[in-house]
Amino acid sequence: MLFGQSVFQSVLERLKAEEEPAEETQAPAAHRVSGLATGLAFDVMAGISVASQRIGEAYFDNLGSEPAAEESSPPEPIMPDHLARIAPEEIAAELAIAAADTQQTLNEKRRAFARANHPDGVAEPFRDNANRRMMIANLLIDEAMRRLPQS
Repeated sequence: MLFGQSVFQSVLERLKAEEEPAEETQAPAAHRVSGLATGLAFDVMAGISVASQRIGEAYFDNLGSEPAAEESSPPEPIMPDHLARIAPEEIAAELAIAAADTQQTLNEKRRAFARANHPDGVAEPFRDNANRRMMIANLLIDEAMRRLPQS
């Protein structure tokens, strides 16, 4: 505290003292807004804002020049060969479930199969096949786990 005032109060007093003489000697400029340190700049042509004359084109100003991208459609995705195999026998052959499999190996086979076939990981047109493959694989693995000897 300086002379019975806090530091904050003394700084405010000093700022007020500095501003008062400057305001008295200068008349406020017509192009300035009171309280702003800088003037405002507008994109004006003959008193009319240029942007207001092109309201519908404002969006296109930010796009850049890529008209060819809009005309061409994305290429059709190609279905991977393994998604075409939806018969339970084909999926069982892929899983290669054996009598020697344990709970751990069956869980590993389930995770590996899900990584390659999960519907969230394939293109939209092939999700039905991927979903069907996952359901059949889970059914086969669950059945194999039920047949494991209980320990």
